[in-house]
Amino acid sequence: MAINKQHICRIAFYITFLLMGFNIIAQNEIGNYKVALGVVDYNNHSNIVLRKFIKKGNPFFVIVNPDNLETSVIPSEGITFEPSDWPQITEKFKKTPYIQSLETAKKQSLSTEDSGIVHGYPKEHSITLTIDLCPSHKPLDRVIFSSLINEFKKTEKPVPVGLSITGRFMLTHQDDLLWLEGLVKSGDINITWINHTYNHHFNPKKPVTDNFLLAPNTDVSFEIIGTEIALLQRGLVFSAFFRFPGLVSSPKLIDQVAAFGLIPIGSDAWLAKGQQAQSGSIVLIHGNGNEPVGVKDFINLLHTENDAVMKKQWLLYDLRESVENEFQE
Repeated sequence: MAINKQHICRIAFYITFLLMGFNIIAQNEIGNYKVALGVVDYNNHSNIVLRKFIKKGNPFFVIVNPDNLETSVIPSEGITFEPSDWPQITEKFKKTPYIQSLETAKKQSLSTEDSGIVHGYPKEHSITLTIDLCPSHKPLDRVIFSSLINEFKKTEKPVPVGLSITGRFMLTHQDDLLWLEGLVKSGDINITWINHTYNHHFNPKKPVTDNFLLAPNTDVSFEIIGTEIALLQRGLVFSAFFRFPGLVSSPKLIDQVAAFGLIPIGSDAWLAKGQQAQSGSIVLIHGNGNEPVGVKDFINLLHTENDAVMKKQWLLYDLRESVENEFQE
């Protein structure tokens, strides 16, 4: 049987887990992973179920709190699960930030580039930082994180940051991931894990309309689910957010991503492209070693705003909080 691109993707996916190390796999093996949609009552609050899976023989749900957009992994045994569909979920939770942001992102899908939520609504003069970790043979730009910690150590700890991560980056950057996880455990940073697809296909010789997730024969389901499982295998919980590779999408792709319960996140301040960060901006830089200009611009921005940072007049916002504030009634 001939091996097509989808088979190659899946082979790469399983190789990922082999290379992650036997201990991680043995402790966090994920099985019977499925998309699920329904409602459960957890911690005296109605939550939306997005996924279900088996770990060590025990069943679990991945849920999202529709009011604060927090995702969690919870044991499903003994919890009453009410199956549902998107029309019912949308109607039931229509006034929540989660559903309002999801519906807004779907309405903003006419542009090929930078669709989705591109701006938050912080209460103070501040930005939301997102760092894309696309596939790369270069090491993580650790200077970004050390600079963040140093600048905000007296005013904002842990420092909130959104990491748009790909499965292939996880495959080749085990030491960097362990380092990041260590920063979370030490209370220095708080990471929102954003799905950035598994393979992040890119062909520099192709136009954007035939590239990234728009490339022929792309298995969108695998690109999403593969990264989710890779994160869960490490004990990391993916967020309710998704970033399109290259910020390139289509109305059809937006609908496909939204059907997984994920909110597309764009950016109105891609620093390497010369876009300036304003209050409420969702800032984009690449931390995979491939965008030194963007990294330099962001560090310069930190230094420029140093006085305001010290006076708590310039803050970094958690992506979930920023989107929640934008759509909170």
